[in-house]
Amino acid sequence: MGQAVENESATPVSHKQVSISDPFWSYYIDLVRDVVVPYQWEALNDRVEGAEKSGAVSNFKIAAGLQQGDYYGMVFQDSDVAKWLEAAAYLLAARRDSALEQIADEMIDIIGLAQQEDGYLNTFYTVKEPENRWTNLTECHELYCAGHMMEAAVAYYEATGKRKLLDIMCRFADYIAEVFGDGPGQMPGYDGHQEIELALVKLYRATGNSKYLELSQYFVDERGQQPSFFEAETERRGGLSHWSGMPMKVDLPYFQAHLPVREQLTAAGHAVRVVYMLAGMADVAREKGDHTLFDACKRLWDNIVTKQMYITGAIGSMAQGEAFSVDYDLPNDTAYAETCASIGLIFFAHRMLQIEPDSRYADVLERALYNTVIAGMSRDGKSFFYVNPLEVSPAVCEGNNKNYNHVKPVRQEWFGCACCPPNIARLLASLGEYVYSVKGTVVYSHLYIGGKVDLSVGGATVGLSQSSGMPWSGDVRYEISVDRETSFELALRLPDWSESASVRVNGETLDLTGLVKDGYVRIEREWSNGDAVELSLEMPARRVRSHPLVKVNAGKVALQRGPLVYCAEEADNGAGIEQIVLPAKAELHVSFDASLAGGLNRITADALRLDYAEWGQSLYRSDASVRLKPERATFIPYYAWANRGKGEMAVWVKEQP
Repeated sequence: MGQAVENESATPVSHKQVSISDPFWSYYIDLVRDVVVPYQWEALNDRVEGAEKSGAVSNFKIAAGLQQGDYYGMVFQDSDVAKWLEAAAYLLAARRDSALEQIADEMIDIIGLAQQEDGYLNTFYTVKEPENRWTNLTECHELYCAGHMMEAAVAYYEATGKRKLLDIMCRFADYIAEVFGDGPGQMPGYDGHQEIELALVKLYRATGNSKYLELSQYFVDERGQQPSFFEAETERRGGLSHWSGMPMKVDLPYFQAHLPVREQLTAAGHAVRVVYMLAGMADVAREKGDHTLFDACKRLWDNIVTKQMYITGAIGSMAQGEAFSVDYDLPNDTAYAETCASIGLIFFAHRMLQIEPDSRYADVLERALYNTVIAGMSRDGKSFFYVNPLEVSPAVCEGNNKNYNHVKPVRQEWFGCACCPPNIARLLASLGEYVYSVKGTVVYSHLYIGGKVDLSVGGATVGLSQSSGMPWSGDVRYEISVDRETSFELALRLPDWSESASVRVNGETLDLTGLVKDGYVRIEREWSNGDAVELSLEMPARRVRSHPLVKVNAGKVALQRGPLVYCAEEADNGAGIEQIVLPAKAELHVSFDASLAGGLNRITADALRLDYAEWGQSLYRSDASVRLKPERATFIPYYAWANRGKGEMAVWVKEQP
């Protein structure tokens, strides 16, 4: 093991301590409570007309002996129920709801009946292949499903105080600890899809049972050891793939099993698996004080955010394998950019932020949250994007189905592989957890989201009431309440999208010289009840350009204002968005439009359009010139696209120097 992490980590403030009341985000949280969670429960029960069948709840009923039938769906269908329960738990923690709690309790009763005598819980293997437990960890997600249900169990226990699901999952975790390890008769394995690593740390924190932390560390350190467990397992079962039934060669980088995790230098393979793995690695590094493991996290973080991340905070550029490609390969129209991958990146960023409070982690967290995550769900909460491209042409998507089958120009009601919708729900339901953290007597404010939080700092009770104009305005205000005068530091993040900021305490402007550390303005003083802090962040509309090695964006520009990335949509600009040219010196105008997506800021500019009116029918010409004609171009926040029907969209447009 490595040397200890030098500094004491920060502690995230629980979502239970944060009450969000925000003009922008409250809509989404209410939507999750009032629409998304009820809608998804109907979908999981196959009661949404026209949506793809789920089978997730019926699988548990069949495994519990309550219903006859065959298993339906993917091998990981159990995880959809787990994520739904986790989202429900976060909603119950914020506000008790007897009807929702009863539904959740009844589902937990069914889960308990589906559990086997030895503690095993997985409906696919219980119903369909009971003789094949633990024979295909490479492909079949047994530990992944276990991890998601562990997360649900911890969340539900913390929300309601009810232990039933927690006890169920402790029994399962105890059984897993007997099966896996280096001891006599144990299996030296790990799951093909990481998730249980971070879940076991949550189970450890909830129960205090160190066995779960040790098991998480075992799974982290066993991955990538040679000879390959996955190759040996595949050989034992005859070399056939669960998915195709055909002979398979294990792609070790796809599973992040090509090297031990401490030796990996670049993010490779399935993007969601990478960031779930890194979240678990960061958790173990923090709990164990493991410096070398944290260094591995930082190396892979740097590779992702400096060479393999889209401007929207999306990751995973390649449809084949839902995977990372190579450095700087970030195609816009064939991007995979799975919603779950950005959610996993948020999980990873949040954990890194606690170990090393630095604004660079919060900047990425914010970028993914405001762009890819909420773009993944419609404004009515009933349709979703699995894939989040940065450029769409419906005619190409539908006419070139082989290369663009994964790209959809409109959101879908549900998916056969429905990991993303409940993932969005559980993230938004727990959003308060990402706003603050505390390290000693330093209170960090990472996200500017209105609401209230009560903290214990240095033995004193401290309340912060935040009001925020984000994402439309960079004005943020805090009102301090303390039970007695007390000293602490309030650390306010200076986002990477703002070039200047001003801070006032009780109306007096501070000189920020010497107050900025790791991207935070740190205000240390003796605070009194009623003190007020005002932060003003410059928020101009600005042009953003890609690294020169991102070839597809050469000569192109994107627009960003505050945390929001903008796009041009056919509904505003007509067809042929690829013909828009934005002069480098064109003034960018910002105006509020109350008619679209609940109200948003548009950006407009005097642009140009390539005029092909006189081109004729020739596919290629050497004697033609292309004229530019004036046009007013309009850009809307990326998260709001595809709410006005099917049409073209592009984040990156041509730039005229």
